[in-house]
Amino acid sequence: MYSVELMVEEHDHILELLTVIRKACCGVLEGQEVNDGDFRSMISFARNYADKHHHGKEEQILFQEMTQHLGQIGVNLIQHGMLVEHDLGRLHMSELENALNHYKENPNAMGKVNIIAEAIGYANLLQRHIDKENQIVYTYAEKNLTEEILKSVDERVIAFEKEAQQAQIQDTYLNLLEELKKKYC
Repeated sequence: MYSVELMVEEHDHILELLTVIRKACCGVLEGQEVNDGDFRSMISFARNYADKHHHGKEEQILFQEMTQHLGQIGVNLIQHGMLVEHDLGRLHMSELENALNHYKENPNAMGKVNIIAEAIGYANLLQRHIDKENQIVYTYAEKNLTEEILKSVDERVIAFEKEAQQAQIQDTYLNLLEELKKKYC
């Protein structure tokens, strides 16, 4: 299924971001200054590529089909699992941004702790979330949605991707990720 293959590929990029986040946090623990610009670039990638682009396809297309056609199991899996975790990821990014703002005004050890806590909280959440989606959610969808629905999901994901390509979302954020990896990996 094209859609699932694409989403798994996007997960690989998101996992690369999580490595960058962890390494940036280790640098801070080892005495490096907080690089405000780099952390804000990580937030930008998380919000625009991981959330709006990747989660956008899940929430607007695949997950809607799962909740509509896979009964209570589909509803529970998506509404009480995946969507809750998407919201928690958004909260971590918002709190990371707040921590960076506070640190900029008053740089101290507590500010560093808050930056690291939110960044690592996001990384740990997304690591587990991606494992669940790759191993359980996508597999369940492929096995239980009808061929007609799977085809419709693919067609809609292709259209979503085309629109994103016209807006240069993939190029912009994958290039940003490459720049961050050069610094931290």
